[in-house]
Amino acid sequence: MSVAQGALSHLKILDMSRVLAGPWATQTLGDMGAEIWKIERPVSGDETRSWGPPFVQDPDGDVPGISAYFANANRNKKSIALDFTSEEGARLIHRLAGEADILIENFKVGGLAKYGLDYATLSKVHPHLIYCSVTGFGQDGPDASRAGYDFMIQGMSGLMSVTGEPKDAGGMPVKAGVALIDILTGLNASIAILAAVEHRNKTGEGQHIDLSLFDVGVASLANQALNYLVSHEPPQRMGNAHPNIVPYQAFETANGHIILAVGNDSQFQRFCAVAGQPELAEDSRFSTNINRVISRDILVPLLEPLLREDTTDNWLVRLAAVSVPAGPVNDLARVFDEPQARHRGLASLAEAEDDVHSISHPMVASPLRLSSTPASTRLPAPFLGAHTRRVLQSVLGLEDDTINQLEMRGVIQSARER
Repeated sequence: MSVAQGALSHLKILDMSRVLAGPWATQTLGDMGAEIWKIERPVSGDETRSWGPPFVQDPDGDVPGISAYFANANRNKKSIALDFTSEEGARLIHRLAGEADILIENFKVGGLAKYGLDYATLSKVHPHLIYCSVTGFGQDGPDASRAGYDFMIQGMSGLMSVTGEPKDAGGMPVKAGVALIDILTGLNASIAILAAVEHRNKTGEGQHIDLSLFDVGVASLANQALNYLVSHEPPQRMGNAHPNIVPYQAFETANGHIILAVGNDSQFQRFCAVAGQPELAEDSRFSTNINRVISRDILVPLLEPLLREDTTDNWLVRLAAVSVPAGPVNDLARVFDEPQARHRGLASLAEAEDDVHSISHPMVASPLRLSSTPASTRLPAPFLGAHTRRVLQSVLGLEDDTINQLEMRGVIQSARER
């Protein structure tokens, strides 16, 4: 049975972003079928190509390789190595923008204006164009000109103020183990782009999307942000505990740790019965979640020795039998060995040939499961300039002689033999 076309196979995206937030947005859209033209600097390309080891394809002399970091955010893309800071290169971008539905970039505010590649300039010629700008702090305000990086924004947005062990236990603020703000910004950019596409379907007009890592970081604090706005008391670091639900945290077991995620009173009653302490659920201090939150400092020390009486795996079996949510704290080796992960095919092999090379490397599957238009991996992360010649020929109609001249002048770069 043939695979259905992706839901976004009619869209073409000019991707002038690099590192993670912008590339995550375009990869998400590419997984759903959009054609992505990734613009990269000749010679060096996206800086994350060198963010290794590990590499899925090692560097070879002056030819950039493909780091695992780069590969994680750049599947389903065609690499065009093009120097848009040159007059000829800027003209090529102008022409590609005319053929594209969406342009996404993450340069500093105003950074593309001197090349005539800003929204104000391009939209006059291409009013259909949806133009998404991803910056640290947005297009306006006192911090608009500042560079923004995920780690820095995790701190400034307040995320790190609620992440880490409690201050009175000697803990310090801790960042998430991945660049979470970049990922969330990429996902928000994807949502905004699809909304702009729907608007254009109705009106024929493109628009400018202003995405800020700082805005996304603050908005993503969710209940913690509203807890503050309602109470005017800044939430504090609580380690693995939850500010509004108890018990909802990690506990030590006889041989490791387990996450106990009791979300309601009936689950707490069943947990206490399995743990051999049904009277805890009848205690007025613990019988409702509100009282458990108030009496957290009394209840948790009573639960800790109970959880240490058995192993993690035994607890998981016992709790599953009475439908009490619980889970292990997996390392990545165990994650991909989980029966559920294997059943869902979360690790897969991406294989394809570009203009010069054959590429094969592991990928993490898209979590987007659509019944009629499934996400797919059609291209693994490309070598630098792997599709320069093909796209300029097929999209702009450039002849071989013209492409050769552009390459001789350093305006573009095609993939080299390895």
